[in-house]
Amino acid sequence: MRGSPGILPLRLDNVCFEAGGGRLIDGISVELRGGSRTLVLGPNGAGKSLLLRLCHGLIKPSHGKITWAGVGAEPSAGEAMHRQAMVFQRPVMLRRSAAANIDYALSLRELGRNERRARVGEVLEKTGLKALAGRPARVLSGGEQQRLALARAWALRPEVLFLDEPTANLDPAASRAVERIIDAIHQGGTKIVMTTHDLGQARRLADEVLFIHGGRLTERAAAAQFFKQPENPAADAFMRGELTW
Repeated sequence: MRGSPGILPLRLDNVCFEAGGGRLIDGISVELRGGSRTLVLGPNGAGKSLLLRLCHGLIKPSHGKITWAGVGAEPSAGEAMHRQAMVFQRPVMLRRSAAANIDYALSLRELGRNERRARVGEVLEKTGLKALAGRPARVLSGGEQQRLALARAWALRPEVLFLDEPTANLDPAASRAVERIIDAIHQGGTKIVMTTHDLGQARRLADEVLFIHGGRLTERAAAAQFFKQPENPAADAFMRGELTW
């Protein structure tokens, strides 16, 4: 939405999420601004994926507040939802072609046919999927499906893109292809907020790190500082491979 206020920063104020009698996200307060790529790290079960789903609006906090704020007037919740996107570890592919998967997502935004066609062609080209445009999405390889999921999100031109372990099930070559796409989306001005268990990948992509442990945000640091020497003992143990949950 050119000319309209941006939806960043995203603010979380004492956000908690409870389920099954336990507190899975515990009092997280943080503000995320544009520009930097934010990587969310932590051991299994720390709450990383839950945090992204809360930010994206898929689930609501049990306590606390999540707000998107633009310059001037704060956008409505519906408007903010339309100006962000999320790609999951196992993306859902519709029973249609690769190109039609992207076109369908754009049609939900009520874009005209010519605009949709132009955007579909653009992102298929940028993600290396042009030759597979007419192939059924569900027969694509895992790496191709993940690139298609990124293309589908990229076509929406989101201001913020949440990525939940986007390369967790991919081989090294497919992972690097996905990383190149993520970097290109970032270079185009989209804020990236991403979880990963791959520390090498985090080193390559992160500008800043949020470290989550036990549902709490225990450290926030510039990537260079975090990877050199985390301040939090749990983060330090995690980096040394001694903290697994």
